[in-house]
Amino acid sequence: MLKYDVIIAGGGTAGCACAYTAAKLGLKTLLVEKNSFLGGSITSSLVIPAMKTSENAINTEFFSILYDKLYSLDGAITYSDGNKGWFNPELTKIALDSLLTNAGVEIIFESEIRNINKRLSSYIVTVDGDNLFSSAKKLLPSIETKYLVDATGDAKICQELNCEFLENKNSQPINLRFIMSGVNTKEFSDWLMDYDSDRNVTTSCEQGGYIYLSTAYTWDNDKKWALAPVFKQAIEDGTLKEEDSNYFQLFSVAGTADAIAFNCPRLLNSISNPYVEGRASILRLSNFCKKYLPGFKNAHISSIANSLGVRVSNRVKGKYVYTVDDLRSGKTFKTPVVVSNYPIDVHSDKKDASKLEKVYKEYQLPIESLIVDDNLFVIGRCISADFEAQAALRIIPSCFSMGEGLAKYLAESN
Repeated sequence: MLKYDVIIAGGGTAGCACAYTAAKLGLKTLLVEKNSFLGGSITSSLVIPAMKTSENAINTEFFSILYDKLYSLDGAITYSDGNKGWFNPELTKIALDSLLTNAGVEIIFESEIRNINKRLSSYIVTVDGDNLFSSAKKLLPSIETKYLVDATGDAKICQELNCEFLENKNSQPINLRFIMSGVNTKEFSDWLMDYDSDRNVTTSCEQGGYIYLSTAYTWDNDKKWALAPVFKQAIEDGTLKEEDSNYFQLFSVAGTADAIAFNCPRLLNSISNPYVEGRASILRLSNFCKKYLPGFKNAHISSIANSLGVRVSNRVKGKYVYTVDDLRSGKTFKTPVVVSNYPIDVHSDKKDASKLEKVYKEYQLPIESLIVDDNLFVIGRCISADFEAQAALRIIPSCFSMGEGLAKYLAESN
């Protein structure tokens, strides 16, 4: 029987950080990923850039190593606000392959963990997946692991083990991101910076001969959006549907001269088929950009996310349920795995119902919120936290920190 110190289900941001750190600390590590590449939300869902968080964040070594690797590939920049999270999603796939394999992580792609059986101090699992060299399915022999980590995002491992879950009354809308290429970024930047003077919304800078920029608009009335008249006109002339305008945000893509990534469309909770309706909205939004935004005349859709951007899903009840009161009060813990000051970010599919609540104290997430039992752990968006606390903790830097912090804990416990 094959034996490992730790098996991680899910090669997204938290899973990669956990696998890399565990292997570097001497644990025999297996990473099982359902896709043919690593990176999760960054690569599959095109969630770029990673949001900026506290200068006092902990467990950030993997994030820094990934940044340095991507920078060497011309796939990362530090934006003008100091945010190092501007990554190129395609180059992230390559960087993660290199980092994890060189660290000694064994990776099985296009596979999932099945038949999980608990023993006294270990788990026995099988791995079911596609053979990379044929169309046949293969079932690997039983594998034993001392530690099993659920980094699937939807807590699939914990579901199979019938773990206890937290009440899930609330939800946040999903999105389906996309990228347009062929943008004349100088023309767009010149127009945009003149059109919108709000530097809390619209920014631009130049690095390495490339122009990088960001802007946003929502249909909420909580602030005056410079792009509001443009969207109003596009809805009136039938280029956009009103629901297309509920959330619009864009960023340049690191290492490219002409690519813009969109954090939209944000899909309403009432839709029946998010992929079909999401791609239809993407087409309308791309036509809107070409018609109304200078610099987009010759642009085209170059990539649509393989996976939906999911903000909240199942949340496991762990050893400690982290609450929004813990977060707001800045409660400290003996063994924190995350230190952050990112706001409580709750999206809504209804007008004027989203919330972005600033946090006035740095907060800590304890290791106990990642512990399900002595041998089972959870990292990523399905951690043991209430709805509003999870809405602040779900961002990529915090997920990196969770994974790294858990690996250090396991190495010390081994």
